[in-house]
Amino acid sequence: MIEATRRAAVLGKPIAHSLSPVIHTAGYAAAGLTGWSYTRIECAAAELPDLVAGLGPEWAGLSVTMPGKEAALAVAAQASPVAAAVGAANTLVRRPDGSWYADNTDVAGMVRVLIAAGVSAGAVVTVLGAGGTARAALAAAAQLACFSVTVVARRSGAIDELRPVADALGVALTPAGWADAPRHLSAADLAVSTVPKGVADPLAAEVAWRPGAVFFDALYDPWPTPLAASAVAAGLRVVSGLDLLLAQAVGQFEQFTGVPAPVEAMRQALTAAR
Repeated sequence: MIEATRRAAVLGKPIAHSLSPVIHTAGYAAAGLTGWSYTRIECAAAELPDLVAGLGPEWAGLSVTMPGKEAALAVAAQASPVAAAVGAANTLVRRPDGSWYADNTDVAGMVRVLIAAGVSAGAVVTVLGAGGTARAALAAAAQLACFSVTVVARRSGAIDELRPVADALGVALTPAGWADAPRHLSAADLAVSTVPKGVADPLAAEVAWRPGAVFFDALYDPWPTPLAASAVAAGLRVVSGLDLLLAQAVGQFEQFTGVPAPVEAMRQALTAAR
């Protein structure tokens, strides 16, 4: 048994729905980390700097969800190259000197689940939406050697805000309007939906999925989404936001604790909670 008195939490607003405590707590139990605890903390972006500054030395790490990912990057003394390029951090790790290190395990998690689904280098990529998860999708595409990405958004200004991220990652970004979404999804080897619940539902009846393609939907409640269901019906390999939730938590667990994550125990706990 590994004895310790350490704390971690997920920060966000709203946060009551978060399944992160289920995943991490199961990991602690399976790894024998008897002194560890993981909680939820309701925290808006503007509140994050003061909250983090007030945490005691027993705090080992923080998971950060919306809307605090940019604020998390700003409070860190150092950041991973991917977090810096994306401009957002979902992970804060306490360093021995008391400072915080920022990372973005959404990217590594997305890469992991997409490789498992069969995405290969040079895939034709279409991303629906231009928010925070789209940034992670661009970074994942870059790590998968997919250096040309079409981004489909309802607002052209949102795509313009992604351009500095794409430039930092070495990704050629092609903008597209929402009316062209079915055409670009139909042409994709990898289609990624990062839009809120319900937004992409009407597209389900309009997409002619490419055989052998992979569809990743960042949502997991409700599941399947109509777009995911249409992809399954067409024989595609489909990845959900629940798969990403587990994969990014594994990266956080290992950075917080310094021990290998008991992935299967964490997966089983997440499945049972759903």
